[in-house]
Parts: sequence; C-alpha cells; structure tokens
Amino acid sequence: MPTAYVLINCDLGSEEEIIKELKKLTEVIEVSGVYGVYDIILKIKSETMDKLRETITWHVRRIDKVRSTLTMIVIEGQGEKGKRQQLDL
Repeated sequence: MPTAYVLINCDLGSEEEIIKELKKLTEVIEVSGVYGVYDIILKIKSETMDKLRETITWHVRRIDKVRSTLTMIVIEGQGEKGKRQQLDL
C-alpha cells in the first residue's frame, strides 16, 4: 500500500482543529502535533498512489488554516519491521 508522511505548517493556534479534521480522513494512520519547523506530522496510506495523491491534494491541503505541506512518499520494501529487533523508545 502506498504510504506517505506529510509535514504540515498551519496558522498559530489552529493545530488541534486541524488534527481533528485530519482524523476524520479514513486514509490517516497517525497524526501528531510536533515542535520544530513544522506543526503537525501525518502518516497516510491509500489503496493506490493516485488515491494517496488525491487525498493529500484535495483533502489535507484544502483544510482551512493549513499553510503549507511537505510530502515524503515511502519507498515500499525498505525499512520494514522483521529483520532486526525494534527498539522501544
């Protein structure tokens, strides 16, 4: 399944409102507020790459008070769980 991480910049103070909207999308796997250059990080999966692009372009980026996004599409098959023991941090 195509997967992407999306870093989001938003208007100051609108993080919780945007996170609430993002949680309504069925393709959203995880969403969290973060400190640093970006305000929110989103993990999203979809059945096809076209559906993934559509969700990011027409749903995520169109949420009111979202100012910019940076999308990183995961390379399938790299870094998957299983071969090495995962560390719990």
